[in-house]
Amino acid sequence: MCAGEGILPLGPLSGAVAGTVKFTTTLIPPESPFLSVSWRFNGSNIITSTSINVTGPGYDSRISLDRATGALELRNLVLEDSGEYTVTVIADRGLQQQGKITLNVYVLITGATIRSPAAILIEDKSSTNLSCEASGSISTILWIKDGLSLHSGGRVSFSMDNRTVFIQPVHSSNHGTYQCQVSNPVSTMTVAYNLSINSAAAPGQRVTLQCTAASVPPANFSWMFNSNEKRVNNSMYIIERFGAENTGNYTCTARNMVTMLENTTVLNLRDSSLKKDPD
Repeated sequence: MCAGEGILPLGPLSGAVAGTVKFTTTLIPPESPFLSVSWRFNGSNIITSTSINVTGPGYDSRISLDRATGALELRNLVLEDSGEYTVTVIADRGLQQQGKITLNVYVLITGATIRSPAAILIEDKSSTNLSCEASGSISTILWIKDGLSLHSGGRVSFSMDNRTVFIQPVHSSNHGTYQCQVSNPVSTMTVAYNLSINSAAAPGQRVTLQCTAASVPPANFSWMFNSNEKRVNNSMYIIERFGAENTGNYTCTARNMVTMLENTTVLNLRDSSLKKDPD
C-alpha cells in the first residue's frame, strides 16, 4: 500500500450560508469501483462509503457522494461548516490516496449604506465623517471617490477597520460622490453618497473660484451659476465684490476637446455673515 496527496484542488473553498459547495477531486473514474471513499470534517466522519454507507450525524439530507470520483456535495451550509475537510480513497489494489482542503462559510452581505452627520459643511471650517454599514460577513471595505480609489492623506483619514472616513476640515476638493464597496468571497455590495461642500464669503469680499482638471490636451472650462450659463471660459471664476445676489451653486465643467470626455463639479457659495443653519 502506498499513499498519495493532492487529489483535491488548492483551497480554500468559499461558500454562502444556506448555499451549496462541491468538493471535486482530480480522480478519474477507475475500471473497478473504489473499495472505499471516506470524508471527514475536522476529524469527524461525514460519510464512509464501502459496501454500505455510514453517514455522520446531521449529514443524511445534506450530502451527495459521487462514488466514481469521490466528489462530495454539501448543502444548506451553516457557519459551523467552516473548517478542514479530508477525503481518503482506497482503490481495488489497495492504493490509498488522500486530500485536504479548507472551507470558509460566509453570510451574504446585505443592507449596505453610508451614514454621515446631517450638517451644512463650510469649506475650511467644518469637519465630517462617512460611515459604511452593512450586515453579513465583511472581509474588505473599499472607498471610492468620483470613480477613483480614496486614500488616506492630507485632510482624509480612516478608522482602523476602514469603515469610517474622516475629513478634517472639509475642502471644496472633497465635494463629490463617495462609494463604499463591502465584500467577502461570496458577495459584494456597493453604495454611494453625494457629499456637498459649501464655500463662505463675506459681503464686499473679492472671491476667486478655482476649477482644476488633469487633461491632455488641457481642458476647456465653462461655468454656470444657479443653472444659468456664464461667459467664463477659463479655470477661474472671479467675483469682484461678493453680495447676496452671488450666493448659490456654481457649476464648473471641464471638457477634453479631443476625447470629448468631461467632468463636472458643483460648489455652493454662501454668505459667511449669515447665521449658520442648525445641524
